[in-house]
Amino acid sequence: MMTKKWVRVLGYIGIFTLFFGLGAASKVLLEPAWAKDYQTEWNDKIGTTVSDIAYGDGEAHKFDLYLPADKTKASYKLVVYLHAGGFTMGDKTDDREMLRWLASKGYVAAGINYTLRNEENNASVYSQSMEIKNSMPVVIEEAKKQGYTISEMAISGGSAGHALAMIYAYRDAKISPVPVKMVFGAVGPSSFYPEAWSNYGLDQNTEETREAAAGLFGIMAGKTITPDMIGSPEYDEAVKDISALLWIDEDSVPSLMAYGKYDKVQPYKASVRLQKRLEQFNVPHDYIVLEHSGHGLQNDDKEFQLYYQKIEDYLETYLPVE
Repeated sequence: MMTKKWVRVLGYIGIFTLFFGLGAASKVLLEPAWAKDYQTEWNDKIGTTVSDIAYGDGEAHKFDLYLPADKTKASYKLVVYLHAGGFTMGDKTDDREMLRWLASKGYVAAGINYTLRNEENNASVYSQSMEIKNSMPVVIEEAKKQGYTISEMAISGGSAGHALAMIYAYRDAKISPVPVKMVFGAVGPSSFYPEAWSNYGLDQNTEETREAAAGLFGIMAGKTITPDMIGSPEYDEAVKDISALLWIDEDSVPSLMAYGKYDKVQPYKASVRLQKRLEQFNVPHDYIVLEHSGHGLQNDDKEFQLYYQKIEDYLETYLPVE
């Protein structure tokens, strides 16, 4: 029968392999002519890199700092960029070009690793989000040791990294060591209502799909979720710690995001919920939809370029280099 077999797969590491495409598909190489505007020739005149700094005891608890060459300022702004990879793969070095570009603009930039889900551990989106939360004071302290006092920050990422960035921005910003001024990213899942996850058939509201959804989202949340909880306040509470959408309120930070309308990995319908929630609380935001693209944002060059232009606009507006 499909039920037991599917739930067994979803209930173990197979659940996370559904998200492998989050890393590979989202890592579109910027090949158009405009791509050169977001790349930099990295050398000592631009900045330096300090690699593999520990923020905890785990093997994955490492981060890299990209430091601008100018060390004369009284304070600096930090931009964290979290890597993609479906919560199961990827590395902080995957975003080297983005981090170097940010440092070339005068920001302290940080790429942070987190424990990836595999067959030997119980890592979840929740545990990964807590690792990012716990890393932030260490990142800021290390920057200070290097001669860069951080006054404000932004957090960002792609796909799985975008999901973790939004969780930090909406859930943890109030206890951040420095003020979080904005969040940006692309194709990150922000909510876990089965009816939005039609790309995996979880919207069918059958015994099979409810059981599958409970298994999927329970492992992501690091909690036991039963099928009868779905649709109840108890369910919302169970997934809240990994659902960026459920933390948005009138105090949430300005937000920039890009999503593909034909995304088969991260459900587009979930991003519509996110945009409506930001509207509901009048949070300044830009929600860029790539009408012909999937998870890789590969088929709408004009809108993809617009997203990068908006990154510059948001940084200049909400986190200007002084």
